[in-house]
Amino acid sequence: MRLLVIEDDDRGASYLVRGLQESGHVVDRAQEGETGLMLATEGFYDVAVIDRMLPRMDGIAIVQAMRKAGNDTPVLMLSALSGALDKAEGIRAGCDDYLAKPYAFAELSARIEALARRADRARSNAVLKVGDLSFDPASRRAVRGAVDVVLQHKESLLLEFLMRNAGRIVTRTMLIEAAWDYDFEPIDALIDRHIHRLRRKIDRDPPEQLIQTVHGAGYRMAAPIL
Repeated sequence: MRLLVIEDDDRGASYLVRGLQESGHVVDRAQEGETGLMLATEGFYDVAVIDRMLPRMDGIAIVQAMRKAGNDTPVLMLSALSGALDKAEGIRAGCDDYLAKPYAFAELSARIEALARRADRARSNAVLKVGDLSFDPASRRAVRGAVDVVLQHKESLLLEFLMRNAGRIVTRTMLIEAAWDYDFEPIDALIDRHIHRLRRKIDRDPPEQLIQTVHGAGYRMAAPIL
């Protein structure tokens, strides 16, 4: 999984990040709230682990800003404030789970896995919509406007990943992992070739182009301006 840790305590963050990386996860870390919110907004993460007391912007404010922007990344909040009212405030702000400090790493890891599973179940069968484009993960059917779009299997996997992360930049490495699930070289040429074919089907006739190239970074699925 790709995880975001927002924690200002260097010792605690080092312990947490090292443990998560040793468990096989990819981890980004921010030391203060504003940078953490920027990462949460611009990147794709399976789960965010956010400390409540942070400089420049506290954890509650980060989660509220994420939810207001439509970011549904599961959030596990960490805090030395462990009272019932403190936990209730965190949940009401939009946190999915709340763990009091000090914590056992095994429990934290299990909670992260549970949040990711819950999010996967909730998202797996829902029809995805971006502008006038819809995609049904169950039937693998794509429709742009009122026109069916016939996709090859790899194209449907790439489209699904782009739509699940609409508005976010996704790298070529992320796309290769989503559609092939193994390391492949050269990934740039492979992904660019498939995205080109996908664009010819998705963005061929409509006036608004949904699949955008972000030079030097990757691609982004963006809703048309209405």
